[in-house]
Amino acid sequence: MKKLKLKNERLVFTILILVLFVVFLLYYNLVFSVVLARNTFANEMIEISDQNESPIFTIQKVLLYSSANAIDNSEDQSLKDMSINQYTDISIYIDNISTISELTDENTIKELYIDSIVATSTADRGTKILNYKSPLDFGKYKTIESPENNRINFNIVNTNSENESNDYTHPTFYTDCSNPISLGYMNQDIVTNYAVSQDANTVSFNGKVLKEANVNLEDINYTLTFKIHIVNNLNQKFVYNMKLDVKLDDTNGGIYNGYVFRGKNTSGNEYRFFKEI
Repeated sequence: MKKLKLKNERLVFTILILVLFVVFLLYYNLVFSVVLARNTFANEMIEISDQNESPIFTIQKVLLYSSANAIDNSEDQSLKDMSINQYTDISIYIDNISTISELTDENTIKELYIDSIVATSTADRGTKILNYKSPLDFGKYKTIESPENNRINFNIVNTNSENESNDYTHPTFYTDCSNPISLGYMNQDIVTNYAVSQDANTVSFNGKVLKEANVNLEDINYTLTFKIHIVNNLNQKFVYNMKLDVKLDDTNGGIYNGYVFRGKNTSGNEYRFFKEI
């Protein structure tokens, strides 16, 4: 009887240990780990807030020039087979001296790229593209191609000699942020096989062609979203989530008059680059 009692005591002790272990695991998973994660998240948010209280980089201003063009695809240039494209040239200026007045490793650029590019509109008309466009072609129609892997990598110019040898056909940005990020948006083939009527015999090679081709501007108003990534010369990383709602119409006719040139108000905390940790 004593041996049997001893065996039962050991069994009960073993079961008790297992129960306590299970209770500890449940407590850790359901309570302790949640509290730990919450505290860790709170500490990270405090650190992020402290890091971004005085932003190093902000969006200073955005300029948008929108127009359109007609491409004659007919062999005899008879204006009987044209495709109509709408384009917008975009200049994004970055302020890097509002917090630090002198140029340092902290407020100069080592790397710049754009990704997560998405263009949407109310109607599925044409093929939408966003890519780099030379600032020398701002306000001029020029075809662009989709960026490889939906990412635009900028070459950083650090010296005057590098600037003199640069041809601006490739994405270019100055380390001191003294030039804008230059982009081009295009909606290709909004209308295809467009033919000029016999009564007109002419076509406008600007935004007026959209009216001539009966393009509803509400169908081609669009929203652009993308991320601008910056790495400074301290290897610190910053990101800005850009959203541009581009309206081509207004009470005065908008782009139907030939072109639209607008500036975007960028005052406010929402135009700060977010410092990653």
